[in-house]
Amino acid sequence: MSKIVVSQFVTVDGVFEDPGGSEGFERGRWAFESERGPEGDQFKLDEVMASEALLLGRVTYEGFAEAWPSRTGEFADKFNEMPKYVVSSTLEAPAWNNSTVISGDVAGEVAKLKESGEGEILVNGSAQLVRTLMEHDLVDEYRLMVFPIVLGTGKRLFEDPGEAKALHLAASKPVGPDGVVILTYRPGASSQA
Repeated sequence: MSKIVVSQFVTVDGVFEDPGGSEGFERGRWAFESERGPEGDQFKLDEVMASEALLLGRVTYEGFAEAWPSRTGEFADKFNEMPKYVVSSTLEAPAWNNSTVISGDVAGEVAKLKESGEGEILVNGSAQLVRTLMEHDLVDEYRLMVFPIVLGTGKRLFEDPGEAKALHLAASKPVGPDGVVILTYRPGASSQA
């Protein structure tokens, strides 16, 4: 069975909107305010190389589909070659190679996707999709690269889930010289009392 991994750049106050500055958010590009260092870069490369597929919402997919096909290198080559699943009710013919549209019963289709594979399915950005996955308990792991900045406004990764959801800290690692920290959480209560 595949594992759904939500991997996000996030601020200390939980904002994950527009870390790269391409979405027009007035406080965007915040991920470039801190250096994540070679360890942070290697973490992202290892994560992508270990993934079997990308699962993205339409907006994130369109941004990636515009940016990545023209790039080369180990990371870009993997991104471009791997299967991509885009959740959309409006996109019919995705242009980026190896792309498949998921529409209708998103939770049901993602559950089938999990059952049919064996590796990690990586989710980046995709605010609405992430909330749907969380709502249906389909996320197996959260990998958060936390940047030392407070924005005070913007889309937050964890909006009201309707009920409290416990997470277990599986790993933590500071990277780079500026205080960026990678936190890995799994759903469920801690095994320690």
